[in-house]
Amino acid sequence: MATSVWKGYLTFGLISIPVKLFSAARTERLSFNQLHKECMTRVKQPLWCPTHQRIVERSEIVKGYEYEKDQYVIIDEEEIKKIAPSSARTMEILEFVNEADVDPIYFDASYYMVPDDPGRKAYQLLTQTLEETKRVAIAKVAMHQREYIIVVRPLKHGLTLHTLYFADEVRQVSEYASGPEVPVRPDELKLAKQLVESLVAEFDPKKYHDEYQARLKALIDAKLQGQQVATVSQPELAPVIDMMEALKKSLAARETAPKKPPARAVDAAAAPIEMAPATEAAEAVAAPRKARSKRAVQ
Repeated sequence: MATSVWKGYLTFGLISIPVKLFSAARTERLSFNQLHKECMTRVKQPLWCPTHQRIVERSEIVKGYEYEKDQYVIIDEEEIKKIAPSSARTMEILEFVNEADVDPIYFDASYYMVPDDPGRKAYQLLTQTLEETKRVAIAKVAMHQREYIIVVRPLKHGLTLHTLYFADEVRQVSEYASGPEVPVRPDELKLAKQLVESLVAEFDPKKYHDEYQARLKALIDAKLQGQQVATVSQPELAPVIDMMEALKKSLAARETAPKKPPARAVDAAAAPIEMAPATEAAEAVAAPRKARSKRAVQ
């Protein structure tokens, strides 16, 4: 059963809806441990106090904010709880806006909002209202020791919540869209639009997979089995000199290419793996096991 990350109330005028938030998405990726090269033992990162020249326990740690060089103000958990804003328990809807008015650059994390039994009717009322008015709600919520501006929107007859970056958190890059305007010929634009139309499709996220992580998993599996991994060739890209010629060739390639579903990432990842005798890689995998066996005998 999923664990909620926040519990409180969503207020809509004089209506209060008891709700819970559940994480809607998370990044899935392989992680590596740091090992000592000589014995292949996992290393630890102790908390070291340079003043007392010793390792300290986590129970000895307090939180401090450095307001000047080597000068700290100490803050404890109880003090933090006392200054928590009302949004730590109640999400008050501040306004309703058009979803298209919220630039995706502000989106951060996504959550499912689930009502408790007493609030199901009010939850359904708000969901249906947002669906029919084509609006989204703007509110605030405090969790993980910070306050977020949020968007609440209907999705599949339920409500989802998206935390947003504040305006001062969205970075401004001076180089972005600041170069001289380059003229584009009408015939180039026409061919470019034709190329776009040839690639138009319904968005289906299930078609896409993280090929990098799949190849990394295949690499690990291959080394565990004593196989070698072949290098995957990368295409060499050159700057486009003749834009019209490049567009024409792109369109021609789209017209002659056979239509087929995208290859699954796991299939693509398996392709570069070649069978080979056990190598140093396989020996490196076995090394820590041998070392542990020797220590056990001693």
